[in-house]
Amino acid sequence: MSEEQLCFRNMCSSDIPFAAAIERAVFSRPWSEEAFAQSMGQDTIFIVALKGDAIVGYCGLYCSFGEGEITNVAVIPTEHNQGIGRAMMEYLLNQAQERGITRIVLEVRISNKNAIHLYSSLGFENCGIRRQLYEMPREDGMIMVRNA
Repeated sequence: MSEEQLCFRNMCSSDIPFAAAIERAVFSRPWSEEAFAQSMGQDTIFIVALKGDAIVGYCGLYCSFGEGEITNVAVIPTEHNQGIGRAMMEYLLNQAQERGITRIVLEVRISNKNAIHLYSSLGFENCGIRRQLYEMPREDGMIMVRNA
Protein backbone atom coordinates (compact mmCIF):
# COMPACT_ATOMS: atom_id res chain seq x y z
CA MET A 1 0.00 0.00 0.00
CA SER A 2 1.19 3.53 -0.66
CA GLU A 3 2.40 5.84 2.08
CA GLU A 4 -0.95 7.63 2.34
CA GLN A 5 -2.99 6.17 5.19
CA LEU A 6 -5.96 3.99 4.34
CA CYS A 7 -9.02 4.31 6.57
CA PHE A 8 -12.56 2.98 6.57
CA ARG A 9 -15.98 4.23 7.58
CA ASN A 10 -19.62 3.42 7.00
CA MET A 11 -20.91 4.56 3.64
CA CYS A 12 -23.30 7.52 3.77
CA SER A 13 -25.71 8.77 1.14
CA SER A 14 -23.26 11.42 -0.08
CA ASP A 15 -20.82 8.59 -0.96
CA ILE A 16 -23.26 6.93 -3.37
CA PRO A 17 -22.17 8.84 -6.52
CA PHE A 18 -18.55 7.85 -5.84
CA ALA A 19 -19.43 4.20 -5.25
CA ALA A 20 -21.53 4.19 -8.43
CA ALA A 21 -18.60 5.66 -10.38
CA ILE A 22 -16.34 2.86 -9.09
CA GLU A 23 -19.04 0.36 -10.13
CA ARG A 24 -19.07 1.74 -13.67
CA ALA A 25 -15.28 1.53 -13.87
CA VAL A 26 -15.06 -2.05 -12.57
CA PHE A 27 -18.20 -4.03 -13.44
CA SER A 28 -19.92 -4.83 -16.73
CA ARG A 29 -23.36 -4.64 -15.03
CA PRO A 30 -22.90 -1.82 -12.49
CA TRP A 31 -25.36 -0.89 -9.79
CA SER A 32 -27.14 2.43 -10.21
CA GLU A 33 -27.17 5.14 -7.58
CA GLU A 34 -30.78 4.17 -6.91
CA ALA A 35 -29.77 0.56 -6.27
CA PHE A 36 -27.24 1.72 -3.68
CA ALA A 37 -29.79 3.96 -1.99
CA GLN A 38 -32.37 1.15 -1.83
CA SER A 39 -29.82 -1.37 -0.52
CA MET A 40 -28.54 0.97 2.16
CA GLY A 41 -32.11 1.29 3.44
CA GLN A 42 -32.15 -2.40 4.33
CA ASP A 43 -30.25 -4.32 7.03
CA THR A 44 -26.82 -3.87 5.52
CA ILE A 45 -23.25 -2.90 6.19
CA PHE A 46 -21.72 -0.75 3.47
CA ILE A 47 -18.24 0.64 4.00
CA VAL A 48 -15.90 2.85 2.02
CA ALA A 49 -12.13 2.85 1.92
CA LEU A 50 -10.47 6.26 1.84
CA LYS A 51 -7.00 7.56 1.07
CA GLY A 52 -7.06 11.06 2.41
CA ASP A 53 -10.45 12.43 1.38
CA ALA A 54 -10.72 10.23 -1.73
CA ILE A 55 -12.92 7.13 -1.81
CA VAL A 56 -10.83 4.38 -3.39
CA GLY A 57 -13.10 1.41 -2.74
CA TYR A 58 -16.25 0.12 -1.14
CA CYS A 59 -17.95 -3.13 -0.22
CA GLY A 60 -21.30 -4.16 1.15
CA LEU A 61 -22.98 -6.94 3.08
CA TYR A 62 -26.67 -7.81 3.40
CA CYS A 63 -27.45 -9.07 6.93
CA SER A 64 -30.25 -11.44 7.89
CA PHE A 65 -30.70 -13.76 10.88
CA GLY A 66 -27.00 -14.13 11.65
CA GLU A 67 -26.02 -14.63 8.01
CA GLY A 68 -24.57 -12.23 5.50
CA GLU A 69 -24.26 -11.98 1.74
CA ILE A 70 -21.51 -9.85 0.28
CA THR A 71 -22.84 -7.66 -2.50
CA ASN A 72 -19.91 -6.09 -4.32
CA VAL A 73 -16.29 -5.50 -3.48
CA ALA A 74 -14.69 -2.86 -5.67
CA VAL A 75 -11.51 -0.79 -5.75
CA ILE A 76 -10.80 1.93 -8.31
CA PRO A 77 -8.59 0.51 -11.08
CA THR A 78 -5.68 2.90 -10.37
CA GLU A 79 -5.44 1.41 -6.86
CA HIS A 80 -5.60 -2.29 -7.77
CA ASN A 81 -2.97 -4.63 -6.30
CA GLN A 82 -2.25 -2.30 -3.37
CA GLY A 83 -3.84 -4.44 -0.64
CA ILE A 84 -6.93 -2.24 -0.41
CA GLY A 85 -9.38 -5.05 -1.22
CA ARG A 86 -7.90 -7.28 1.50
CA ALA A 87 -7.87 -4.52 4.12
CA MET A 88 -11.43 -3.53 3.22
CA MET A 89 -12.66 -7.13 3.42
CA GLU A 90 -10.95 -7.64 6.79
CA TYR A 91 -12.66 -4.51 8.08
CA LEU A 92 -16.04 -5.65 6.71
CA LEU A 93 -15.63 -9.13 8.25
CA ASN A 94 -14.85 -7.54 11.62
CA GLN A 95 -17.96 -5.35 11.35
CA ALA A 96 -20.02 -8.44 10.51
CA GLN A 97 -18.61 -10.34 13.48
CA GLU A 98 -19.51 -7.44 15.79
CA ARG A 99 -23.10 -7.74 14.51
CA GLY A 100 -23.18 -11.46 15.25
CA ILE A 101 -22.97 -12.60 11.63
CA THR A 102 -21.60 -16.15 11.72
CA ARG A 103 -21.97 -17.24 8.09
CA ILE A 104 -21.15 -15.18 5.00
CA VAL A 105 -21.81 -16.09 1.37
CA LEU A 106 -20.53 -14.45 -1.79
CA GLU A 107 -20.49 -15.06 -5.53
CA VAL A 108 -17.51 -14.48 -7.80
CA ARG A 109 -16.82 -14.99 -11.50
CA ILE A 110 -14.87 -18.21 -11.98
CA SER A 111 -12.35 -16.30 -14.12
CA ASN A 112 -11.61 -13.80 -11.32
CA LYS A 113 -8.60 -15.67 -9.94
CA ASN A 114 -7.33 -12.71 -7.89
CA ALA A 115 -10.64 -12.36 -6.04
CA ILE A 116 -10.95 -16.12 -5.52
CA HIS A 117 -7.42 -16.17 -4.04
CA LEU A 118 -8.26 -13.23 -1.76
CA TYR A 119 -11.52 -14.76 -0.55
CA SER A 120 -9.87 -18.16 0.01
CA SER A 121 -7.11 -16.53 2.07
CA LEU A 122 -9.82 -14.91 4.22
CA GLY A 123 -11.41 -18.27 5.04
CA PHE A 124 -14.03 -18.56 2.29
CA GLU A 125 -14.48 -21.99 0.72
CA ASN A 126 -15.90 -22.98 -2.65
CA CYS A 127 -19.27 -24.62 -2.08
CA GLY A 128 -20.42 -24.87 -5.69
CA ILE A 129 -20.78 -23.38 -9.13
CA ARG A 130 -23.85 -21.50 -10.31
CA ARG A 131 -24.00 -21.97 -14.09
CA GLN A 132 -24.36 -18.91 -16.30
CA LEU A 133 -24.74 -16.59 -13.29
CA TYR A 134 -23.07 -13.59 -14.87
CA GLU A 135 -23.79 -11.67 -18.05
CA MET A 136 -21.57 -9.46 -20.21
CA PRO A 137 -19.78 -11.78 -20.64
CA ARG A 138 -21.87 -14.84 -19.79
CA GLU A 139 -19.95 -16.82 -17.20
CA ASP A 140 -20.35 -19.23 -14.31
CA GLY A 141 -20.15 -17.99 -10.76
CA MET A 142 -18.44 -19.68 -7.82
CA ILE A 143 -20.38 -19.64 -4.56
CA MET A 144 -18.08 -19.24 -1.57
CA VAL A 145 -18.95 -19.50 2.13
CA ARG A 146 -17.17 -18.49 5.31
CA ASN A 147 -18.31 -19.70 8.72
CA ALA A 148 -17.12 -17.81 11.80
